[in-house]
Amino acid sequence: MRELSIFVDESGSDGLSDRYYLLTVVMHDQSDSIAESIKAYEDALRAKGLPNIPFHASPLMNGKDLYSGLDLRTRKMLLGSFRVFFRHMPVRYHTFAYATKKFDSLDKLAGTMRRDIVNFLFDNLAELQAYDAVKVYYDNGQHSIAESLHLAIEYALSKDAVVYRSAQPSEYRLSQAADYICTMELTAIKYADHTTTATDEKFFGKWSDFKKGILKETRKKLV
Repeated sequence: MRELSIFVDESGSDGLSDRYYLLTVVMHDQSDSIAESIKAYEDALRAKGLPNIPFHASPLMNGKDLYSGLDLRTRKMLLGSFRVFFRHMPVRYHTFAYATKKFDSLDKLAGTMRRDIVNFLFDNLAELQAYDAVKVYYDNGQHSIAESLHLAIEYALSKDAVVYRSAQPSEYRLSQAADYICTMELTAIKYADHTTTATDEKFFGKWSDFKKGILKETRKKLV
């Protein structure tokens, strides 16, 4: 039986208070095992003396939560290790990005997002329907996005082919990959709009370095 996993992550608040809203979907054919990649990643962390912390880009970059107490050098090494791990992951992704100032309400943003997700699914319908099961992993952290995601997928695909499961980033490396991608795509927008922070530049350097390096690598998996 062919199974496709879709992991979802978002960047932005549910009240449109952030400048941008991003939704990333990461697709993984479950016949392509990532067990060896995970083992190599975790072995590399041990070899470097780095803590095996579930990857979460924003706390990592800002030294918050599980990353509090870790110096900048260590956090850069953790990001670099996950970057190598992601480079070898057999996944593809698509990111939907929105400037929140273009929307008068959250409902209008959710409606646009639902339409865009449906269009994306229909563009890839033949491939998606070739799977016996499509499993969607999402933490349901923001109600409006969860509802848009459910409605779009149920509209485009047969309901009995879809299984919704909660995804906590600490439990799934693929969910962490979605968080990683969301951060890179948001950072690209910030560079383009000249709204990068000092923290962004500490981790990624100049726009040309970011564009030719980590962003180019990431977008090799873009659908």
